[in-house]
Amino acid sequence: MQVFIFHLMPYTAMDLNYEKKWRSSWVVMPNSEFDPAKGHELYNRYLDELELAAELGLDGVAVNEHHQTAYGLMPSPVVMAAALSRKIKKAKIAILGSAFCLRENPLTLAEEHAMIDNITGGRMITGMVRGIGAEYHSMGINPAISHERFREAHDLVVQAWTRPGPFEFHGEHYHFEYVNPWPRPFQKPHPPIWCPSTGSSETIEWAAHPDRKYVYLQTYSPVKSVARFLNQYRETAQVKYGYTAESRKIGWAAPIFIADTDQKALEIAKPHIEAMFNKFLNLSFEMLFPPGYLSLETARRMVAHKRDQLKGEDVTAEHLIKEGIAIIGSPDTVRRKLEEAHRLIGFQNFLALLQFGTLSREDTERNIRRFCTEVAPTLQGLTDREYEGWSPAAANALA
Repeated sequence: MQVFIFHLMPYTAMDLNYEKKWRSSWVVMPNSEFDPAKGHELYNRYLDELELAAELGLDGVAVNEHHQTAYGLMPSPVVMAAALSRKIKKAKIAILGSAFCLRENPLTLAEEHAMIDNITGGRMITGMVRGIGAEYHSMGINPAISHERFREAHDLVVQAWTRPGPFEFHGEHYHFEYVNPWPRPFQKPHPPIWCPSTGSSETIEWAAHPDRKYVYLQTYSPVKSVARFLNQYRETAQVKYGYTAESRKIGWAAPIFIADTDQKALEIAKPHIEAMFNKFLNLSFEMLFPPGYLSLETARRMVAHKRDQLKGEDVTAEHLIKEGIAIIGSPDTVRRKLEEAHRLIGFQNFLALLQFGTLSREDTERNIRRFCTEVAPTLQGLTDREYEGWSPAAANALA
């Protein structure tokens, strides 16, 4: 199994009582709340944390993209990946992901990803995402056309990486007389493409298509939902497309915190994981899923598996642990839960969110060190030998 550290880079100095003035820490919170001196400190701290995890033997580091929010200070994950690309010598660098379709010129991102792929000698992983609904408010783009823009931007970027240029590209949303990017990617035919998602049926089917067979990554969700969505990828491949999906094509991302005992881990992590889910992730349904962003089928599924987040009540750390959304406990507990999940689901990519919410530098570093030395080596040794195997009956039992 490949094991990565995933970082959101939140603005930990955010006033957690912001609801008295603003309805969300996304889009509408004034940027006067951002202190550049604190930003300087946080960016360098977070880069240190990613570099530490790479030094301690993880297979990769992962960054992502969000706009106009305290939840994550990476409107350009390319900048973070570039900052990491010279210091990290062996681990992969994954941008999970870039919202190519939010740009009027996706070729600029294609060029930047190719640059990092060359700098690292082929250790770049590209993640392609639509971006959550709030990004469409931030970028002034109609969410109802997000799927078609996403697919067209993908086609443009992949052609730019693989076709000899210059050539013309004329789609519904993007028009270029000259597609001829310099540099070309180091990896052939192009960097691996991953598709992180919260469970969109359209994304799962698109990623599993035989023309792509991209890695589908389920972001933090109840473990039963993780099983359901990852098994949907396998079922789509088997039933709809007629091939068997490899375990290396699916992955899971989850918050992790480790301390000496389960109780101690809960005591330390509780205020920070609750801040993440109740404060940093406080979005109305309309902001998270604006009209037209989801198909009817996917909307039903999202409401079902995000019911607790959307009902307007605070969630507790205890609930997050019970549902398997966050894995918090002693090294033995964390290791056991991940091994059990792997035995049932068979994922071969795991992304650990080792800093979340307001978790301090000191607690984050301890968490990284414990995860990398006491849990990750066991995960890295897991293969399909431990996986019980997929079948429709087994998938239904987990539903």
